[in-house]
Amino acid sequence: MSLQFFVHYGMHFLIPLGIALVFFRQSYLKVYFIFLLAMLIDLDHLLADPIFDPNRCSIGFHLLHSYVAIGVYCLLLFFSKTRIIGFALLWHIITDAVDCLWI
Repeated sequence: MSLQFFVHYGMHFLIPLGIALVFFRQSYLKVYFIFLLAMLIDLDHLLADPIFDPNRCSIGFHLLHSYVAIGVYCLLLFFSKTRIIGFALLWHIITDAVDCLWI
């Protein structure tokens, strides 16, 4: 397994756990679960042909990784009830953007 693999999945699983533990200690399991649920935006990969292409950057290509969707995720930050969801979705986008740097 490559360094890219460890960085990518560390950013998807380990860093969100750290964020939840450090900033949301009282409700860290709920927050971590929201971060994990944010990975559901990868369902848009099922609409692509091929579904997985290791040389394709998902940012700007897939529907839920589009710039319009990213704008919506940013708007979620402005409302207290959706702030953590927006942060989790943006963290997912940042993680995928870092992955794009490897391509």
